[in-house]
Parts: sequence; C-alpha cells; structure tokens
Amino acid sequence: MDVLVAGAHGKVGQHVTELLAGSEHGVRGMVHDPKYAADIEALDAEPVVADLTDPVSLPDAVGGCDAVVFAAGSSGADVWGVDCEGAKHLVDAAGDAGADRFVMLSAMNADAPEEGPEELREYLRAKAEADAYLRESDRTDTIVRPGALTDDPGTGRVRTGRDLDRGEGTIPREDVAETLVTALPMASTHGVTFEVLSGDDPIERALDDPVDDA
Repeated sequence: MDVLVAGAHGKVGQHVTELLAGSEHGVRGMVHDPKYAADIEALDAEPVVADLTDPVSLPDAVGGCDAVVFAAGSSGADVWGVDCEGAKHLVDAAGDAGADRFVMLSAMNADAPEEGPEELREYLRAKAEADAYLRESDRTDTIVRPGALTDDPGTGRVRTGRDLDRGEGTIPREDVAETLVTALPMASTHGVTFEVLSGDDPIERALDDPVDDA
C-alpha cells in the first residue's frame, strides 16, 4: 500500500519513514517546512509539504495514498492545533481521498489524562479528543499508546494490552515505529486501541492479540 507518514521528520516519524521505505510499501513523508524535504529524500521517501493546521494543504498530501500513519506532534507548542485539530483535519482529508487505513500514534494515559503527569495533562486531553474522533470516523483505525519514549536501540520485543503498568515502563522510539508499521496490514489491530511497552514478545506476535493483558 501507499502510505502517508504525518510528522515524518519527527523522532518516531523518521524511523517509521525509513522502515516503510525499506518495505514493499510506497511511502510519502509529510513535513510542514520545505527545509526538511531533503532529509525525507535521504530516507528514500517522497517528501510532501503540508501543514496539519491548514486543512487546505492536506488533500494533495494524502491524495493517492491508501493509508496514513499519524506520527506528528507539537512538542507542547500547540497541542490543540496540531495534536488534536490537526489530527482531525487529516482524518477528514484521508476519508475524502479514499485512504481507509489510519494508524494513530497516541500516548499512554490518553484515556485518563488526570492520571498522567500534570505537565502532560493538556497534551493527553488533546490526544484523547483526537483518538475519539478517529474511532468515530469510518476509517479503519488502530490507535497505539506507548509509555515513556527513549532513544535506546530497538529490541523488536514489546508487550501490549489495554491497561499496562502505567508510569513504570518505557519503550524505544524504534520499537514504537516498528509497531506502527507492523500494525498497518494486520487485521487483528483493526478498530483496536492498545498500550505498548518494552517486553518479551516479538512485535508481530504481540500484535496478533494486542489487547490481551494476560
């Protein structure tokens, strides 16, 4: 399938873009600033410039794609404009363009923002609203909620579930990216929201039943 990666220049997004570029999928890396286009080309992906806060720019970005991986983030600068409304804009644009598959990078505690760290609660509220909007759309959705992210090398092994040990575990960004990419073709992840942390199971095996907490 042809995949648009939103936030392709971010830390997780670059890993996602590189993984897709090395797979059988076609990949288009969406960035908001033209200065990042060369970096996307260096990952062997097609760069496209569009802004999540400008819905008019999105149809051309997603047109012709079959799927979207949303790995964008505001880094706290504009959580409602990017992480919430921007995600909604892209869900709508994907629907209009016929891109049915939509994999969303969310965050642990997005279902319970008041239980998250105080400095992240506004971000988690924004993510919760975006997640709900995607679930209520007619996209074939998967929502992935990792715990605290690290820059450690990926291990390719995770644990997934509906309610993991919040505040206790971490996961490398490389493994989050691999989880997003692995989920794309897996029917077992369709319509599913799950949490993910480092663990013992190979990623594909963990995604065979991603909400089994046993």
